[in-house]
Amino acid sequence: MAANVTYIPPKAANPEALRVAAYCRVSSDSSDQLHSYATQIKAYTEQIGAHTDWELVDVYADEGLTGTRMDKREDFQRLLADCRKGKVDRVLCKSISRFARNTKDCLAALRELSALGVTVYFEKENIDTGTLTSELMVSVSGALAQQESISISQNLKIAWRRMMAAGDFVTTNPPFGYELVDGCGLRIKESEADIVRWIFASYLDGISTREIAKSLTERGILTTEGNAVWNPRSVQLILDNEKYKGDTFTLKRYTTNQFPFAVKRNHGEVDQYYIENSHPAIINTDTFERVQKLKERRTRKRQLDKQDSPLRGKMACGVCGTALMRRTTGKGLISWVCRKHDESAADCPVGRIPETEIYAAFMRMYNKIRANADIVLKPALTQLDDLERALQRENPAMLEINQAIAQVAEQSHNISKLQTAGLLDADACAAKLSSIQTKLTQLRRERRRLLEHDDIEDAISRLHQTADTIKFGPEQLDTFDESLFEELVERIIAESQTCIRFRLWGGVELTEEVRRAKR
Repeated sequence: MAANVTYIPPKAANPEALRVAAYCRVSSDSSDQLHSYATQIKAYTEQIGAHTDWELVDVYADEGLTGTRMDKREDFQRLLADCRKGKVDRVLCKSISRFARNTKDCLAALRELSALGVTVYFEKENIDTGTLTSELMVSVSGALAQQESISISQNLKIAWRRMMAAGDFVTTNPPFGYELVDGCGLRIKESEADIVRWIFASYLDGISTREIAKSLTERGILTTEGNAVWNPRSVQLILDNEKYKGDTFTLKRYTTNQFPFAVKRNHGEVDQYYIENSHPAIINTDTFERVQKLKERRTRKRQLDKQDSPLRGKMACGVCGTALMRRTTGKGLISWVCRKHDESAADCPVGRIPETEIYAAFMRMYNKIRANADIVLKPALTQLDDLERALQRENPAMLEINQAIAQVAEQSHNISKLQTAGLLDADACAAKLSSIQTKLTQLRRERRRLLEHDDIEDAISRLHQTADTIKFGPEQLDTFDESLFEELVERIIAESQTCIRFRLWGGVELTEEVRRAKR
């Protein structure tokens, strides 16, 4: 009997779906751009969903004021991370200017994606990086996008300066005690304004900036940047700021026209404007002027007092550990010497070090670290942050506090977005943000209490303060600055008469040669 055979044809191959992601970005928070932002997300979702052989991975979207720096774009970094994990095959982007406005970063990202087997399609330029000749096109288009960024920056500068000349521009970065209104105006933030008034009153009562900073730190009050530790410089900047009497001195710093942009102190290179009564005052003019006069008197007193020295209490011998003492010769030459050596040269080799040479060593040290701050300070900050995270992982209560802080911070972010979108009025937003800020302060205080090694958290805060002081300090120090010295130097260790070690606040130590004074 013949076998009954039924033919079964092979099934058509079902190729894997192409995993497609989209990246979009808007460069301002204006209402039309926010509409564009939402529209892009909707359009890409529909576009990818319309292809039966495409699988939507995600729509990555950033919004912000600038696209010139990739490290500030969180969703772009998330997109790159997912590509490295093999989750994405293809990326869609409206244009190269939305992908990157810096040719170097643009090509670096595209080369990495190409090595990962991920292609990118730019709709506006009709460029597909899957083709062999696309990189040249991207380079040209990227250069144009970079020029576009420079043009946008220049247009913004022109617009802002016109507003300054008309008295309509105050700032985009509100000082402690104020909050932004209408993008570039100021409104008093009462919870912080009371602290500002207390700072001015305390200074007039004879309390030093160091004592004021210590009191603010002990009270758990956070700086504008969110730091838990205040330093004298932070207090000094408040006392110096004319905005607290309702006036605005514009363009104390300016942004260069060359790319990449850099912020520099304005020494007359760019026009400035002084706007009187530009916003509500926290301090009356009489109080502000009395503080300025008192500061001048204290400065003159320090200069006239020959026995006063910012080095007092900071100098220590690196050989025997004894404090160094100040000595003045009959000719008026001032030097510092180990107490043991002063009593008996045989007890310690660290002899006299001219005070002027210590000042000169500080200036050399500052200029070096100002030019190489990222190399010197960043590794120390990274190590401290890693250590703090390791300690926190071992403390369940600390994890709960950190999660609570993250949730409250997210609430603050969401409220700000609702206000930007016009869904929450300014007064309601201010009330909610004030309540959230109070909660954050309480949580951070509880975290400091729980942290067994709170000296680490203190070191991190102090080192961040040191980094900020250097970042916003003078580009080149040619004369000794006593205030800057106080803000940066915790201790000076004399290793010998020709070598001293500066210990900065936060624990970083730098050694500098002492040059012998010329006779």
